[in-house]
Amino acid sequence: MDDQNKNLLLATALSFLVILTWFILFPPPEPTPEELGTTADAVPQASTEGGVATAPSAAPGTTPATNDTATEAVAEAPRLPIETDRVVGSISLTGGRIDDLSLKDYRVTLDEGAEIVQMLDPVGTENAYYALYGWAPGAGLTLDDVPGANTPWAVETGETLSTDSPVTLVWQSPAGLTFRRTIAIDADYMFSVTQAVENSGGNTVSLAPYGIIARHGEPQDLKNFFILHEGVVAMADGELMEIDYDDMPDFDVNPNEGARAEVTQVTDNGWIGFTDHYWMATLIPAPGTAFKQVAKFDDRRNIYQTEAVLPTLQLAPGEAQAVDTRLFAGAKEWETIRQIEKGGVDRFLDSIDWGWFFFLTKPIFAVLHYLNVWIGNMGWAIIGLTLIIKALLFPLAYKSYVSMAKMKELQPEMEKIKERAGEDRQKLQQEMMALYKKEKVNPASGCLPILLQIPIFFSLYKVIFVTLELRHAPWLGPFQDLSAPDPTSIINLFGLLPFQGPEPGTILALLFIGILPLFLGISMWLQQKLNPAPTDPTQQMIFAWMPWVFMFMLGGFASGLVVYWIANNTITFTQQYLIMRSQGFKPDILGNIKSGFKRGEKPETTDKK
Repeated sequence: MDDQNKNLLLATALSFLVILTWFILFPPPEPTPEELGTTADAVPQASTEGGVATAPSAAPGTTPATNDTATEAVAEAPRLPIETDRVVGSISLTGGRIDDLSLKDYRVTLDEGAEIVQMLDPVGTENAYYALYGWAPGAGLTLDDVPGANTPWAVETGETLSTDSPVTLVWQSPAGLTFRRTIAIDADYMFSVTQAVENSGGNTVSLAPYGIIARHGEPQDLKNFFILHEGVVAMADGELMEIDYDDMPDFDVNPNEGARAEVTQVTDNGWIGFTDHYWMATLIPAPGTAFKQVAKFDDRRNIYQTEAVLPTLQLAPGEAQAVDTRLFAGAKEWETIRQIEKGGVDRFLDSIDWGWFFFLTKPIFAVLHYLNVWIGNMGWAIIGLTLIIKALLFPLAYKSYVSMAKMKELQPEMEKIKERAGEDRQKLQQEMMALYKKEKVNPASGCLPILLQIPIFFSLYKVIFVTLELRHAPWLGPFQDLSAPDPTSIINLFGLLPFQGPEPGTILALLFIGILPLFLGISMWLQQKLNPAPTDPTQQMIFAWMPWVFMFMLGGFASGLVVYWIANNTITFTQQYLIMRSQGFKPDILGNIKSGFKRGEKPETTDKK
């Protein structure tokens, strides 16, 4: 076997091994109810469990709060509407919780008339999810003197929370304190919350403002997929923290918090919240503010919490103070989050799970985003991204293909060396190396373009799976969601018949693959035919099966990734063909294809012009 075939076999086998390992360890996730067409997220079901989030530990001098409430009373609480161009929902006046929020721009499925995505859910629904603000009492106060989870707030100003109409809630404390909460919302998903307190009593008191995001149980649509982080996401003075839901019950019991908790003291900049696949709720104290950051699990009531507890305030008689914080509750849109980061929220873009290859995934997605904005179609943007990547790698590819062409030119001389060396392997290797050095040929250069494609492939897979912009992103024809597997199949004549193919993840979907995986296999097969098949029967068998194995392996992956792979193979084929022609060799593609069907017949070498 000549060195060219050795290198080609090595590179292809290595690529196959890495992708096979990836497929085994991190297979495409099982379809979620959202992907299968249910509307579980849009229509919460009633729960029989009561209880709300536990307030943070009280300020020094008091006992921890343990507020509980009847589910029925909270569910029937009066509400204040929320209405903007992008969200709709309401605020519960019991506790002043932001606990009902839906995203107008996103639907649960692609089905006509599908429900819009429900972001937050009130207590009294299954998997309640909400933001709660309040004050922890300090010296001179008790739990009854500060607002908490069950406080009956009154509306002081505003009828509907909208982008140009903030609302203010008010509550009078038995201790002579007046609490106000002013809530505003921008054109996207950012709430501004101002907590104010005025001391009309005769004593100096102390109290600490806080914000909580609480989830009752794990999310219904939890993916539990290794490549995706779901759970707590936080930033503390430049350090990113990610905690999965299933790790929170393993927290040690923190006596200061009265529950299983991890506490971080933030000195300057930070934020904390929960992230799902595409949605996120995050507490954001004002930049430059010191606060206590808490991730907590209440195993008695199965409630997950994140908290931002600000420093304790001293309030003299007649004095008033206010604290500003923000709440992001909505879709993890790259451009929206990027603008928030530019506005001063430290490393907020890292709330998107860029993974280990963040140095590749971040720039890859940025280019993909701007291509999509320019072209207006994510499928063509992926193909445009492929062209850019191939252009950047072209100098290396050119050097590699030129080296392969020179290896072909040296084939007669290499055969002579083999005849002279006979069984002397050492002499063979020495003369071969001398020939390579004399002709300035690197026999390993053919592996480099393939090896470089591996981290790029993984990074693009991460981008396509994780980022919201690929969710329900259409391309053409039946391909209306590039984050999902190819919906076509021979069963529906590759999308020509008006019904769905086999359900993704099933045996039928694996056997009756779509048109994109089929094109993938053909493109890999044609790329092989640029060179004659190896003479060794084992190598011939490996090369013959490899395109079709890859075809079935990648058939269940996101269709956007398969589009990239097909485009990559097509461009690689074109580049290699043209470079080989420029070096004086004309690949005999048709002859190589014919020889592949003639069992036992030795394939012909590439023709010299």
